[in-house]
Amino acid sequence: MVEAGQRLKQAGTGNPWVALYVLCGGMLMIVLDATIVNVALTDIQLDLDFTASGLAWVVNGYLISFGGLLMLVGRLGDLIGRRTMFLSGLVVFTVASVLCGAAINSVTLIAARFLQGIGGAMTSAVILGMIFAMFPDPKDQAKAIGRYAFVASAGGAIGLLLGGVLTALDWRLIFLVNLPIGLIVGVAALKVLDNDRGIGLKEGADVPGAVLITAALMLGVYTIVKPAAEYGWTDPVTLGLGAVSLLLLAAFVLREATAASPLMPLRIFGSRNLSGANVVQVLTVAGMFGMFFMGSLYLKQVLGYGAMALGLAFFPVAAIMGVLSVQFSEHLVMKFGARTVLIPGLSLILAALLWLTQAPVDGTYWIHIFGPMVFFGTGAGLAFPALMNLAMSGVEPQEAGLASGLANTTMQVGGALGLAVLATLAASRTEHLLAAGKAANEALTSGFQLAFWVGAALVVAALVVAATVLKSVPAQPHGHDADEVDADELLLEAEVASERTGI
Repeated sequence: MVEAGQRLKQAGTGNPWVALYVLCGGMLMIVLDATIVNVALTDIQLDLDFTASGLAWVVNGYLISFGGLLMLVGRLGDLIGRRTMFLSGLVVFTVASVLCGAAINSVTLIAARFLQGIGGAMTSAVILGMIFAMFPDPKDQAKAIGRYAFVASAGGAIGLLLGGVLTALDWRLIFLVNLPIGLIVGVAALKVLDNDRGIGLKEGADVPGAVLITAALMLGVYTIVKPAAEYGWTDPVTLGLGAVSLLLLAAFVLREATAASPLMPLRIFGSRNLSGANVVQVLTVAGMFGMFFMGSLYLKQVLGYGAMALGLAFFPVAAIMGVLSVQFSEHLVMKFGARTVLIPGLSLILAALLWLTQAPVDGTYWIHIFGPMVFFGTGAGLAFPALMNLAMSGVEPQEAGLASGLANTTMQVGGALGLAVLATLAASRTEHLLAAGKAANEALTSGFQLAFWVGAALVVAALVVAATVLKSVPAQPHGHDADEVDADELLLEAEVASERTGI
């Protein structure tokens, strides 16, 4: 795997670190759009005359196409070339952003958001695989993953801040700002990214499998963000659609087990780290939404924060994650191993959510919010670089795009699941208390507190999986000479082979 990565690196057209920053620029643009819209929803509703139920589709349309296509386009990136997939997605995403900014009514905006989700999936699904190919050396790889993890994880907090600034000027700017960014990233990508050919469609041109997994994921995400969120998890519509989604997923697994050229070779799940890390990611991201979404609603609806103040309140998360991801995560992962770094990070995220469960009706930022923000930023800055290393460990180069798409899929599905579960529980609790005669602020706060408790329980489950399933990738001490590096690489490959076979 190391030799294959070195060949890819030597074939490159530029400095791999420059290529990394180009990839991160594309990822940041996509991650920002996942949260930047939330700040502008009220303005969008007034300007385009959205109904309350229709407004949710500004978010849901993006989530369904994005989450539903990630695994498919990740594998297609392996087959036709990851650079081709990245650039194609960038074009689709940028054009769709312009269409969003030019929307004249609710229908055109929702359609453009669905298209934007397709472009976002195409672009982001292959990035992690490209990074692993460009940086075969474990030390450089850990450093590169730290930078990527900051963008992928802290981008949501940055989106809230930027959304407040742009919405104050004109909500259309939150979409139109992607045009110059997309052009700059696209031109740079043409110059610095490797023009890899891929392994060919004949190696995985599984059309029935592609249809099954795309339908299963799209229907699953739709079930989470629409009927489950609006009618509850026990509603017949929710249960029926959820059952169909699971049947489609089961049919996909059966298809992949018997297909001559499967879209997703099931052997990839033989890696304990890949399987375990994706489970940890689903649980952690679902719990994290208690911080980003329920936390922002608490600040806005209970404490009365405006758009700018709301964005600034989350700034410590992005700042701390940036410092840790760029300066320290690589050293910690290399010295102690990814699993050892992951568990304290998850523990700090848990502490942040538990702190928020005590947020009162008359809370103040410095006493009730700032501390959780610091804990969350520190925890996520430690956890996500380590988690991404674990999710890609032991993956063959020709399957890196698939593993990257899978990691992005679990992040998106975890986010959608967390949003639906926490929002439904919080709303139900609030409505119950309002019916019992409680004041609006008290009812809202109690609902948010319940959401934070559930988020904390999800992170506890993630901690259990991390402690019992994951195996730490061997740490790489600094300061080796050439012979020692060769020996360490052989040792790493032996450990990876052992991990893949479960020995």
